[in-house]
Amino acid sequence: MAQKNNLQFSIREYGPSDEHVVMSLFRDGVIEHVYPAFFKALSHPDHVGVALSICMAGYVLGGSSYFQALLFGSAWAGLLYYCCHEIYQGYLTRRLSTDLSNIRANYLENPDNGFWVAEVDVDGQPKVVGMVAVKGERAAEEEERFDEWNGGAMGGGSEVVQDAGDGSFGELSHMVVVFPWRRKNLASQLTRKALDFCKERGYGRLVLDGSSPQTAAIALYQKFGFVQTSSHSITHANRWISKLARINVMRMEKHI
Repeated sequence: MAQKNNLQFSIREYGPSDEHVVMSLFRDGVIEHVYPAFFKALSHPDHVGVALSICMAGYVLGGSSYFQALLFGSAWAGLLYYCCHEIYQGYLTRRLSTDLSNIRANYLENPDNGFWVAEVDVDGQPKVVGMVAVKGERAAEEEERFDEWNGGAMGGGSEVVQDAGDGSFGELSHMVVVFPWRRKNLASQLTRKALDFCKERGYGRLVLDGSSPQTAAIALYQKFGFVQTSSHSITHANRWISKLARINVMRMEKHI
């Protein structure tokens, strides 16, 4: 139990009764990144140039029509939003059909994995306001992932990774904190829970993937000593969608 600003959060293992709220938290936690990604893509210098060119084309083709210029520019903005939404929606769909399709079997029944929820007392009733998961992985599986990325750009100065004796490490995922309960130290508590679990399991490091629009989360992980080791822009969406969205996926890790 931890206290912050007169609030007490309790972090416990996921239970069957948490399924509905966890699915809802995960959906909201993923889709909320669409707008930041969209505005980031929209403000990219290359895209600003394209937007100006498209608006000018609309103005000329419309016979000096400002409305036509605005219409063309809006169509370009709509395309960028669609690309950003497709990437996060695709990630959401994929995770809901894989590890989150059966949390008990994929996490709780495997001693190498863990899944926790954070509760707070609201009007005398416990309310789930956050969650985090850790999955045990092997070094060979990470090498396969890098092959799939076609050799993502490695971070400068990274050293050879030393894992546990059996080549295992922990992978953090599904870190979500409900908006009204952010900036109350809960994300830090969930991160510590994941790190403590990895220590108990004897993992040599904890790794995670974060997308470039997740600036607050990345800043939090950096405070805990996580460093970026690689990055790539490959997603499960069409490559042109990924190219237009300009979302980078960053691999971060912390040695334990």
